[in-house]
Amino acid sequence: MTFNEFMDKVAARNSHEPEFMQAVKEVIETVWDVYEATPRYQQYNILERIVEPERVIQFAVPWMDDEGKVHVNRGYRVQFNSAIGPYKGGIRFHPSVNLSVMKFLGFEQTFKNSLTTLPMGGGKGGADFDARGRSDGEIMRFCHSFMAELYRHIGPNTDVPAGDIGVGRREIGYMFGYYKKLVNEFTGVFTGKGFEWGGSRIRPEATGFGVVYFTEEMLKVQGDSFKGKRVAISGFGNVAWGAVQKINELGGKVVTISGPDGYILDEDGISGEKVDYMTVLRASNNDRVKDYADKYPSAKFFPGKRPWEVPVDIAIPCATQNELNEEDAQNLINNKIMCLTEAANMPCTPKAIEMIQNAKILFAPGKAANAGGVATSGLEMTQNSNRLSWPAEKVNQELHAIMKGIHEACRTHGTQPDGYINYVKGANVAGFVKVANAMCDMGLI
Repeated sequence: MTFNEFMDKVAARNSHEPEFMQAVKEVIETVWDVYEATPRYQQYNILERIVEPERVIQFAVPWMDDEGKVHVNRGYRVQFNSAIGPYKGGIRFHPSVNLSVMKFLGFEQTFKNSLTTLPMGGGKGGADFDARGRSDGEIMRFCHSFMAELYRHIGPNTDVPAGDIGVGRREIGYMFGYYKKLVNEFTGVFTGKGFEWGGSRIRPEATGFGVVYFTEEMLKVQGDSFKGKRVAISGFGNVAWGAVQKINELGGKVVTISGPDGYILDEDGISGEKVDYMTVLRASNNDRVKDYADKYPSAKFFPGKRPWEVPVDIAIPCATQNELNEEDAQNLINNKIMCLTEAANMPCTPKAIEMIQNAKILFAPGKAANAGGVATSGLEMTQNSNRLSWPAEKVNQELHAIMKGIHEACRTHGTQPDGYINYVKGANVAGFVKVANAMCDMGLI
């Protein structure tokens, strides 16, 4: 069977799932030569099995608003692959959530978790719920209704969810509390919890920290660093917030953040109290980044635009999938960018990635670069299992070591004859081989 024949077969089963098909194509085309060179993988038909989720759960989430009106949303949990550990992946509350998005994220999560070297399988969940304009009471009732169904499918040794877009400490608290009530036990079934009730230090910042640590390793290979570099970031949530902190610490200057309404350019740099203000923006539930410009006169607001037109040295998309397209890529190339790191899940379109790599610009895929969040979730699971709480310094040390290890694995599998490191291929092969070997070892199950 050829690659195109394989993709046609997958498309026939998933024809209405564009995000999932995009993720599958990106992974399979980079591991195809490894698959063909390994008779064991072919014997166990690993490729056809690895693109099928082990379990897909879809359910209704009825809830009542403050006016007594009843609403219903769709809830999902895609338990994609458990070959190397219990399913692990976030829960996303956003109007864009559908089965295709959940399958794409669960598929990506499988290889991302593999890269961390921690024993975690891949999964993802969520609902098409929009929290904007909703009260705390409405959000709590929604979370309780969501958990009233999901609780029967998860557990500390089965499936351990976490947060994602629209799901932070507040939502995790509501869901974890209801889970605890339903099963009558206190276990580490969620990560991203509040520190006072089982959470890990630096978990909110961990994805952003990990992104910067990975980028730092890429720059080191080139004999460079963050010091003195201008950085464009999209989004203003937890990932962007963590990345901004660590970039400032390493001597870089972040000049942009963005939201659905446009982007902010702050030539003075986003540091100090401005970083703290990002948490205020995130908590406002209005998705309006313009408020930053209203508060800080040094900032300019560009409505309806993305920050990739700003001349910078490093770009880090932190918002959502397919937010950086070929036009944006051309802008970055024209501005002689040196590095692009995906901090969100699949934020660059395939064409944009192709253009960046053809220009021999350093490019880090999300499954490698943003693995710091789930890595720290894995460390939280370890702390919960041992009934211990590590200090922030230890968690940060472990996270830094994991990100260095991920970078080295990508470099090992992705270095090309001309010396250019194809981090996409490196990440996909390194993540795939571990999962595929485990599936072969366990036989046909």
